[in-house]
Amino acid sequence: MRKQLFVIGVALLLFSALLLNFGTASAADATQNASAAPAQEADATAPMTVTVPFLEEWMGSPHADAASEAFRHWDEEDPAEIPVECAKCHSSTGYLDFLGADGSEAGAVDMAVAPGTVVDCVACHNSGTAGKDSVTMPSGLVLSNLGDESRCMECHQGRESKMSVDQAIADSGADLDTVTADLRFRNIHYYAAAATKYGTLAKGGYEYDGKTYDGNFTHVEGYETCIGCHSSHTLEVKLAECAECHDDVEAVEDLREVRKDGSTVDYDGDGDLEEGIYYEVEGLQQSLFAAIQAYASEVAGAPIAYNPAAYPYFFADANADGVHDEGDTESFAGWTPRLLKAAYNYQTSIKDGGQYVHGGKYIIQLLFDSIEDLNGAISEQVDMTAMSRIDSGHFAGSEEAFRHWDEDGAVPGNCAKCHSDVGLPTFLSEGVNISVTPSNGLACATCHDDLEEYTRYEVESVRFPSGAVIDSGEPDTNLCMNCHQGRESGVSVDRLIGDLEADAQSETLRFLNPHYFAAGATRHGSEANGAYQYADKEYVGLFDHGNVNECSDCHQTHALVVDSETCTECHEEVESVEDMQNVRYNFADYDGDGDDQEGIYFEIQDMRAAVWAAAQAYAAETVGTGIAYDEHAHPYFYVDTNGNGSADEDEVNRENAFAAWTPRLLRAAYNYQYSGKDPGAYVHNPQYIMQTLYDSLEDLGGDVSVMTRPTGYEGD
Repeated sequence: MRKQLFVIGVALLLFSALLLNFGTASAADATQNASAAPAQEADATAPMTVTVPFLEEWMGSPHADAASEAFRHWDEEDPAEIPVECAKCHSSTGYLDFLGADGSEAGAVDMAVAPGTVVDCVACHNSGTAGKDSVTMPSGLVLSNLGDESRCMECHQGRESKMSVDQAIADSGADLDTVTADLRFRNIHYYAAAATKYGTLAKGGYEYDGKTYDGNFTHVEGYETCIGCHSSHTLEVKLAECAECHDDVEAVEDLREVRKDGSTVDYDGDGDLEEGIYYEVEGLQQSLFAAIQAYASEVAGAPIAYNPAAYPYFFADANADGVHDEGDTESFAGWTPRLLKAAYNYQTSIKDGGQYVHGGKYIIQLLFDSIEDLNGAISEQVDMTAMSRIDSGHFAGSEEAFRHWDEDGAVPGNCAKCHSDVGLPTFLSEGVNISVTPSNGLACATCHDDLEEYTRYEVESVRFPSGAVIDSGEPDTNLCMNCHQGRESGVSVDRLIGDLEADAQSETLRFLNPHYFAAGATRHGSEANGAYQYADKEYVGLFDHGNVNECSDCHQTHALVVDSETCTECHEEVESVEDMQNVRYNFADYDGDGDDQEGIYFEIQDMRAAVWAAAQAYAAETVGTGIAYDEHAHPYFYVDTNGNGSADEDEVNRENAFAAWTPRLLRAAYNYQYSGKDPGAYVHNPQYIMQTLYDSLEDLGGDVSVMTRPTGYEGD
């Protein structure tokens, strides 16, 4: 093995020497010199013949195109040299300098270099790349643990970022819609695939403040890196391997038609949910450019044209015809901060031609937000009514459920099962989880154990936080319940309370959050014990919903939205999801408001309100500390410092978290939170939820005299 590596190393060095010696010699000349075999019997005195690995493949790649603009752009400059800011990616000499493989300090190009080299073997195979696994992006953010793809990412990262755009705007001092000569267009540069792929982790696009964005698009195992999808030497896409999962892919152009079942929304608003992601991006690009032109004319007072092939790309539209003509020679100068942000994102989406594969959802978010921002300043707005920015819950990679751990760089083991793409398969195979890299939501392989047949993992039973082991009778529903079960239970609340008296305050008590969307625990009621169940009380178990008892009977598998047409078969009044709130199956007045016709949803909401009012009264009168609640801010319960009953902005912070818990208050607060964090509880198991709310109110000393405690479903 060592001998083989030595021979390869010698070959690379010899080939590199050939390139350096011949300078601008053609790749064909290099091939002839490097691999020609002697025609006659070997002569011991003749030079050694060297065969360079993958030479022919490399020869046909853009990296070897010595005549291309990428390598010849500076020939006519005086002096004819590639400046330091360009040399890293436009010459082998510059890349070696940047890596420190030439003996210089790594991390910067020290001097301009002569044109004539290309991206040759030694550019990627040298002492500087041997252990390289991290890249510093133009934003200043460092991406680590990359492996060999880091070699590619040094150049395919762009040259600008959100940070540089923000800095340019700050330096100009201009207001959002004020034209200033101190701003110029910022060009991300070409083929910034790594910036697209790593999304918000790289911040190559302009990300609007207050918005969240997708991170690294990992695709599937084996195809999550540059060299996983592209040949290292030809740079071509590995089409045959794409076709293993993507039917009908025979040419690169066919990739434009790809759209997986998880993409269930209409991003560009054209009504076509079958078109490939490429066309969704294209539709948004067209809408964004229309908004850019409208804004330039209306706000900046200067019509704008665009040419992707001509620097500086954006031009003054002299005849205001909307296109770049021969007469449009002047660069556009009517930049405002708002226009610069949008134009930067438009160019970002154009200059990575494979953006729909590298990180299509990230690009969609950038385009959507740019349109939305420009709409805020123009009179004839782009109609965004039918457009969508994000996917449904499992695939909403930009949302908090998947982006919460970006700053940490890892989703911890106790969260990975449900908040990462690889967590559930790991749990199903190993029974435990470890920390993993954050992902853009779930992936096909999260639920499907075969990506050709798309069969799903078969789960025989599920262990709930209470310790209960339940088999729903349906493996698919069991699969869902691995995550839709909550993270606490009545058992864990009792365990925390221990032997404390009901009204005794203790520093050992803290709020236990049942977590979100615990539909599986709700449906199984007392069997799963997801909510707090008071001693000596009886609670209903599984809610048998007739012929719709699997999760997928009611929810679309990928979109997750409720299929209201299924409900209509029994509930004639249901025409939309909202109508489900009006459904009720008997006429008991559970909440005691005198209305026995209102939907069960409203019965539950009134009972929740009564529990919360009683909890606030108990906290103020018995505990002596007012309590406030914010359903969106962990840890949810705060000290009501001004006694107004609401969680005000200055009260919602960890330092002001409510800590004066008693067992009685903790039980009620837990049930209040539980009933709110499963928003479909009124369908999943309404009687169980109403029983726990009734008992919480009663325990707090609230008035339940006019209420009715559910006694169970008919036939139970």
